[in-house]
Amino acid sequence: MIYNNLNFNDKTILITGGAGFIGSNLAFYFQENFPKSKVVIFDSFRNGQRFSNNNLKSFGHYKNLIGFRGNIICGNLNSIEDLRKLESYKFDYIFHEAAISDTRVYDQEIIMRTNVNSFYFILEIAKKNKSVLVYASSAATYGSMLSPQKEGKELPENPYGFSKYAMDQIAHKYFNQYPELKIVGLRYFNVYGAREIYKDKTASTIVQFGLQILSGKAPRLFEGSNKIFRDFVYIKDVIQANIKACLAKKCGVYNVGTGKARSFQDIADILQNEFGTQLGTEYFPNPVKGYQYHTQADISESKIFLGYEPNWSLEQGVKDYATEIKRIYIEEIKDGEVIK
Repeated sequence: MIYNNLNFNDKTILITGGAGFIGSNLAFYFQENFPKSKVVIFDSFRNGQRFSNNNLKSFGHYKNLIGFRGNIICGNLNSIEDLRKLESYKFDYIFHEAAISDTRVYDQEIIMRTNVNSFYFILEIAKKNKSVLVYASSAATYGSMLSPQKEGKELPENPYGFSKYAMDQIAHKYFNQYPELKIVGLRYFNVYGAREIYKDKTASTIVQFGLQILSGKAPRLFEGSNKIFRDFVYIKDVIQANIKACLAKKCGVYNVGTGKARSFQDIADILQNEFGTQLGTEYFPNPVKGYQYHTQADISESKIFLGYEPNWSLEQGVKDYATEIKRIYIEEIKDGEVIK
């Protein structure tokens, strides 16, 4: 689907984190809809290293890029030598998706170095090339603020959320100082969809519950999951937001969600209905302290300044995603196979 009148053919496009979930979906959006676009992916790819919480340090995976025909640079945001490889290009558009995005990583130094320090370099490339810059912010900037969460009312409660908040402040200073630049941050809420499976334990509850159901097990939910709400946004709406951000009426940071909160219990029930199962639900105590029980994006600013309108309800998104969840189960999990 073409989301606006922009023609990306013959344009040079950088996608950092392009082997990850959102980045790879962006790459294929351009390849499929604008075959003459010149897409460059910058990603560190996974190497098996893990944080102290045992989650992977990088979610970039080559399988997300099978069929991709653009350029690939394997690089780390913490390496100036790697980042300087981008200086040989003149980018028309930059989509900065790369980051440490794990909310349960508490090593403040590595998160700030990776997410914040590198952002200055990306901003300088955008300034030099007069690139349109769209970058990933996060709903984690809101912490446990009451729903609906609205831009301008932030209270991050973990290092990741703070790093994104810091990036938003830096971006604000840049587009005020350089008004000729187009800089837009997108605060993603709970994104789900194709190519997320390599996010390991941080993949959405939708794919995790779906795989449990396909393996014949009742989905495992926290006790009281009918009262735990999230704004689940389908990947195709996230791509829409990124494309429309390129023509934003005003630089700034904008929420990307559906504007509707749905419970974890809803997900389990919708998936069982989609897969034709009646496995019930297994509940267990929530072990997470400071858990956020309700998120819901206020998307009024996104509608006005981006022209963003979510197209996918949770039911529609799960239905569209179901075939891919089945493929993952059959090809990569069934019969003892594991995703690597």
